[in-house]
Amino acid sequence: MRRLGVTPHVAQHTNGRRSAIDARTTRHTGYAVSLRIRKRIEEGFGWMKTVGGRRKTHHRGTARVGWQFTLTAAAYNLVRIPKLLAA
Repeated sequence: MRRLGVTPHVAQHTNGRRSAIDARTTRHTGYAVSLRIRKRIEEGFGWMKTVGGRRKTHHRGTARVGWQFTLTAAAYNLVRIPKLLAA
């Protein structure tokens, strides 16, 4: 990735074990911003799995699974609207 000029923005192991992501990546302010944005995106997928029932798909086929994902994502956005309007 570095040869291509791309900086990887993956989470760094901070629980005592060795991490492949070193200070060359984590020293930049963009890395911290990237992790905050990643957390915001992952919250939506977490909501879909726990509240939206998307942990296990109940349909077969790309079209049916796709519309169910879209419906669940729309429901998540509806839940978020009051919070976004308050800000």
